[in-house]
Amino acid sequence: MIYVGKAKDLNKRVSQYFVDPERLSTKTRVLVSKIADIQYSVVDTEADALLLENNLIKQYKPRYNILLKDSKTYPWICVTADEFPRVILTRTITKDGSRFYGPYSSVRHAKTLLEFFTRTYPLRSCKYKITSEAVLRHKFRPCLDMHIGRCKGCCVGAISRQEYSNYILEVERLLSGGVHDIIREYKLQMQQAAEDLNFELAQAYKERIESLQAHYSKSIISTAEGRDLDVFSIEFEGFEAFGNFMRIRGGAIVQSLNLGFKMNIEEDRAAVLSEFIIEIESKFGSLSREIVVPFLPDVQLEGIDFKIPVRGDKLSLLELSNKNAKEFRFNSLKQREHTNPQEFRLTVLEELRKAIGLKELPTHIECFDNSNIQGTNPVASCVVFRDGEPSKKDYRKFKIKTVIGANDYASMKEVVNRRYSRMLQEAPDDLPQLVVIDGGKGQLDFAYQAICELGLQDRIFLIGLAKRLEEVIRIGDRFPLFIDRNSQALKLLQRLRDEAHRFGITFHRQLRSKAAIDSALRQIKGVGEQTEQRLLMHYGSVARIAAASEESLASFVGPVLAKRILNQLNNEREDI
Repeated sequence: MIYVGKAKDLNKRVSQYFVDPERLSTKTRVLVSKIADIQYSVVDTEADALLLENNLIKQYKPRYNILLKDSKTYPWICVTADEFPRVILTRTITKDGSRFYGPYSSVRHAKTLLEFFTRTYPLRSCKYKITSEAVLRHKFRPCLDMHIGRCKGCCVGAISRQEYSNYILEVERLLSGGVHDIIREYKLQMQQAAEDLNFELAQAYKERIESLQAHYSKSIISTAEGRDLDVFSIEFEGFEAFGNFMRIRGGAIVQSLNLGFKMNIEEDRAAVLSEFIIEIESKFGSLSREIVVPFLPDVQLEGIDFKIPVRGDKLSLLELSNKNAKEFRFNSLKQREHTNPQEFRLTVLEELRKAIGLKELPTHIECFDNSNIQGTNPVASCVVFRDGEPSKKDYRKFKIKTVIGANDYASMKEVVNRRYSRMLQEAPDDLPQLVVIDGGKGQLDFAYQAICELGLQDRIFLIGLAKRLEEVIRIGDRFPLFIDRNSQALKLLQRLRDEAHRFGITFHRQLRSKAAIDSALRQIKGVGEQTEQRLLMHYGSVARIAAASEESLASFVGPVLAKRILNQLNNEREDI
């Protein structure tokens, strides 16, 4: 089995793979070429189809289906099924009557909750099997927790089973999102205790309210309506998807979980969202009757109302979930940069391809930059990136030959023409898929003229990268393209631009230094390149040559030339 899918109209779903194969991606065409037989099952509802698809994928692990990339075991908070229950952290779910809350995407968050419960409620931390019969037989001795007030001593009968159960009930209500109701009840009980002049009890309720408010103001976000709902958001990156799920109970976020999916062939966004929803249901159990989503999934589930919010608290929750999904995507890609750099670079190139509308993957990119100061020593640089990394042996630098003065537009046209006219002669099969011009619309238009004159407008994709707002300018577009500033695609373009600028500036400085020497020594009649090098190697600088004695200088170049060099260098210094 190589692929499992679902469809309302099976004929329409299957025929799309065969009607126009050119529209399919390379991976999908490979899938179609390997199809030997098609089998199908009929179910009553869309929900049944989704569940069957999910189960078959887990059973057979087809090569071309969406794969869940998250395989780790998440922590749960467990309330054990003992007569005096414990509240513990676990990664294993057992069917012994214990109640489980979670899972939690962060073990740190789960441990923080347990620490809060320990500080707020006198729950036992021991692992004894405490029963009423064992307590009557005085089987246990009180531990240090009882002596310091962290436990009421259920092991020695110092607290009734009913009172202990009330603490456990409050913990479970907090884990289920009932913090607002508990705080409301505490406030009423505090007021009643104050009216009864029981100020110690009122103070105890006050401290518990403050403790709850202090903790949950940091760990949950509340909605105004205080309702129960689930929130899904999903971010796509090439053939990957990064989803975030948030569970809202009593108006508070009680769970948040990130999951990654890898798509081996083209998949519709709605289908991926459906897979995400059913995966969460299989992990967490039944979902809320109201689910907030960024767009509708491709199935309708009985008893569930999908909402796409446009304003209010639900939109705020969706934006928060989307922010988590983006952060999950960013961190996943950043981690892959170190663990699997080759796959990371391919992902970035695919992101860049989609962002600028390029048909093929830009594995060969070149970037041009001009450099001059008030028209002096005008130069240009060309840097080359292959598979997302600099290929320094392919870097090229240019002296501007045909342009007089500071004319960036004409200079750009000259170097682009020179670069690719030579490549057409020497390596016509090694042309770049993408050329980046450091500059705005003017530089881009003149570079495009050079490309058109060479007949390469259909073989090379040309864009400009303006510095002011980091906007991408494309040929024929009236408006610039703004890529997300956190995007790895934009970071790659910036890296290209900065490398071209560095390479060009270095070359320009070399020429300026050489020109300064030329103006002082090479303009003296009788001083050639070898004489210049010999003098500079011995004296170190033009200033030291000018300060040398005529006898010392004559030992290198003879008395006549030594006198001429000293006269001209010292006259120039006097003129200055």
